[in-house]
Amino acid sequence: MDPVRPPFRGPSLGHPSQCVQMPGSWPQAPSPLESALGRARPVGRGHVFGKPEERSPQPEPAQREAVGLLSMFQGLDIETVSQNSLKREMPSLGRGILGRGLSVGMVHKEKEEPRSPFLDPSVLAAGDSKMAEASVGWNRMLGRGNSDVPVLPLGRAAGGIGRGVCKAPGAVHVPRASAQQPSLPSLPPSSLQTMDRLPLGTAEHKEKVLFVKQGSKGIPQPLGLNLIKIQCHNEAVYQYHVTFSPNVECKSMRFGMLKEHQAVTGNVTAFDGSILYLPIKLQQVLELKSQRKTDGAEISVKIQLTKILEPCSDLCIPFYNVVFRRVMKLLDMKLVGRNFYDPMSAMVLQQHRLQIWPGYAASIRRTDGGLFLLADVSHKVIRNDSVLDIMHAMYQQNGENFQDKCTKLLVGNIIITRYNNRTYRIDDVDWNKTPKDSFTMADGKEITFLEYYSKNYGITIKEEDQPLLIHRPSDRQNNQGTLLKGEILLLPELAFMTGIPEKMKKDFRAMKDLTQQINLSPKQHHNALECLIQRISKSETASHELTRWGLYLQKDVHKIEGRVLPMERINLRNTSFITSQEVNWTKEITRDFPILTVPMHFWALFYPKRAIDQARELVNMLEKIAGPIGMHISPPAWVELKDDRVETYVRTIQSMLRAEGKIQMVVCIIMGTRDDVYAAVKKLCCVQTPVPSQVINVRTIGQPTRLRSVAQKILLQINCKLGGELWGVDIPLKQLMVIGMDVYHDPRRGMRSVVGFVASINLTLTKWYSRVVFQMPHQEIVDSLKLCLVGSLKKFYEVNHCLPEKIVLYRDGVSDGQLKTVVSYEIPQLQKCFEAFENYQPKMVVFVVQKKISTNLYLAATEHFTTPSPGTVVDHTITSCEWVDFYLLAHHVRQGCGIPTHYVCVLNTANLSPDHMQRLTFKLCHLYWNWPGTIRVPAPCKYAHKLAFLSGQILHHEPAVQLCENLFFL
Repeated sequence: MDPVRPPFRGPSLGHPSQCVQMPGSWPQAPSPLESALGRARPVGRGHVFGKPEERSPQPEPAQREAVGLLSMFQGLDIETVSQNSLKREMPSLGRGILGRGLSVGMVHKEKEEPRSPFLDPSVLAAGDSKMAEASVGWNRMLGRGNSDVPVLPLGRAAGGIGRGVCKAPGAVHVPRASAQQPSLPSLPPSSLQTMDRLPLGTAEHKEKVLFVKQGSKGIPQPLGLNLIKIQCHNEAVYQYHVTFSPNVECKSMRFGMLKEHQAVTGNVTAFDGSILYLPIKLQQVLELKSQRKTDGAEISVKIQLTKILEPCSDLCIPFYNVVFRRVMKLLDMKLVGRNFYDPMSAMVLQQHRLQIWPGYAASIRRTDGGLFLLADVSHKVIRNDSVLDIMHAMYQQNGENFQDKCTKLLVGNIIITRYNNRTYRIDDVDWNKTPKDSFTMADGKEITFLEYYSKNYGITIKEEDQPLLIHRPSDRQNNQGTLLKGEILLLPELAFMTGIPEKMKKDFRAMKDLTQQINLSPKQHHNALECLIQRISKSETASHELTRWGLYLQKDVHKIEGRVLPMERINLRNTSFITSQEVNWTKEITRDFPILTVPMHFWALFYPKRAIDQARELVNMLEKIAGPIGMHISPPAWVELKDDRVETYVRTIQSMLRAEGKIQMVVCIIMGTRDDVYAAVKKLCCVQTPVPSQVINVRTIGQPTRLRSVAQKILLQINCKLGGELWGVDIPLKQLMVIGMDVYHDPRRGMRSVVGFVASINLTLTKWYSRVVFQMPHQEIVDSLKLCLVGSLKKFYEVNHCLPEKIVLYRDGVSDGQLKTVVSYEIPQLQKCFEAFENYQPKMVVFVVQKKISTNLYLAATEHFTTPSPGTVVDHTITSCEWVDFYLLAHHVRQGCGIPTHYVCVLNTANLSPDHMQRLTFKLCHLYWNWPGTIRVPAPCKYAHKLAFLSGQILHHEPAVQLCENLFFL
């Protein structure tokens, strides 16, 4: 346990739930669009502080079923983990875009019918974004929520949530019903994708909805996956309700009484005190007798069969994951967060005072292809210095305002406590408490921190005057359903920072040393997974743990057939070309004219006196390369600065902008990495006095051999910021608007959120309209969305003299548990915005974009796995059973494995076919003008991310509306 302050007990404020009916659509016959898409084929001692990797969120349980996971294996010699790491809940209403909102208090629940202690299938993940949380370089996931919110039954064709009929790999094309005849087509059995399920008469069966999710465009390609097929040899898993008469309150006593009857139940059991799971079938009702040892009273134990679960049932998945965690423990792997690591095999980078723990992120899940173990290689970066060491070093450097500076440095960081291998986020530092202070334990006893660590862990605290770190966990519940609130206090001496230090991230050589250890090639990644499979098979105890529940692992990773989409045509002003297999067109964009260039007649160059030589060389080079790309540049207004202080930059730029009202662009040269100067210039030019700006580090233009290529990129970026257009692709869909949305959470400002919204406003998707909305937690988002969407629709009308017929939205920053909130809450708010226009109901398609996933793709065309080609798409076997989704690897992978992006279609009233969805998404990955090649996500998503990050991290304010039609945030 961890020392906590006396918790506050009681329910939190509730939030009224609501249910919104969604407009629907029926599958439509393929339109001429399909053929159109095909045309583009080719203080001294005692003051210390630090930060760890964030602990997994602890969502509030949605049902009584979820309470049992923690205690199910107690007394049965099976280690359990927090149910919160198993449960994926849907956020409460009011979170929406922010991923946070009004909490719903949990109070004592009335007695109800016995139910499974496992999760409702509706909260089981469709994808795998949760698994990536602990991996190196990945950010924290979004917030948690409450699944007591009523949501729509997803997936009916009439609901317009993108459902239809699912084709199996290699199935013949099935014609769909036209819009004039809204009826589901009849399909031959061979064309349907089915699950291997047992027809159990006593299990509850819901009518299965089949839906079209496979495309056909592209070249077939053999692929390997980091998924291992699991065979279930048990006929079923049997669920029983156990009652004790007279009632036995003590749970451990219940466990002991049930254990006395192992001759009847067998030794393979999972019991939480009332719900029992067995791999064998007992009588419908079975009554046994036990004797209570405390008073000798006879207790009647009644075991009643309540449900027969198919072995691949969603209700069994969380249970299987608990079993697999037991397997990993038997392999001497240590659980940290959600993943397992091997500290004994740690790689030490002594020169950087880091150690890297190798391990695995693994979970069992059910997909369209059956039951799989998704296993990914993970690494945990842990610093050798404790938080106390960091505090001492900081105090020795500068003791002024030490407490404030130290708190600012540590808050938001993730630490790990090595005595229990748990991770925590630092939320504050308590300078008034020390380890000599006392706290109240769960049993009500008072104990000092010194005594606690000595008694429980055998640790002697060396420094008794150090302050304490504060971690404020999310609201938790005890077994009685009561909400618990409290703070966990941690000792800096025992806490170690995790993750890569910011200073190290800017060190090229240090990052190179690190990436060599953690960025594995496809062959190395595959070897690591084979090693895991072999370790399990060679360990008798680990294998037995799986087989006694009827689970058998495939001997190698699963292999399927994917497709490589046709290469796209890039359009410039006078030429067009099909991209190469590397999907890079750097040479073409610097030799031919972009679609639109904006002449730069009035611009100012600000530079420190010692950077005058670099400034002159930069301007000379810009003038040389402007001609080949068709851009006219006049000489700048040269402004030399007497020093490089922040105040000097700000005052000089302000005076110049006041004197010269027609300046198109402000270009600043800064000496080295000066985050303070950069932030000050951007705040001035993006908020106070709106004008496009370009800040250049003198180091990037200080190497003559690279100056030409650097100057070309700078000039193209300046052109975009002035309103120019670089390149485009063929877009067969007419009157189309594409929207990208992403969210940035500011960790140092009360976790307020910044919504970045970017929408196309012309028919060729080369002009963009952007808005930013700042929101506090608990704030409704309807007004924010209306401001953004209505503004973009008005601008679209100004440019094209019509409103878009189709709107395709790519929504980034959504975890699996939030998918249904997007459907039931965000989408209705977006559709409500259409009421601002008379008789306007456009067709709408909404994709959720998930980058932080653990699925890896390997090209299996040769003996050893290699990286797949850009444009590789997978839309079967590993896809979700509940949604129309696909995996797309759009970018060229230069290092490491091919990690695709997961796209989940949660609304499709435009009746786009899978081919249309995949081809359009791949096209949009070509339109990010900061890189002449494809990127991982569609361009509007990347633009929204850049905008939200700039506004939340640097500006802390909404940008001026005068810049909304320029890509000023590139």
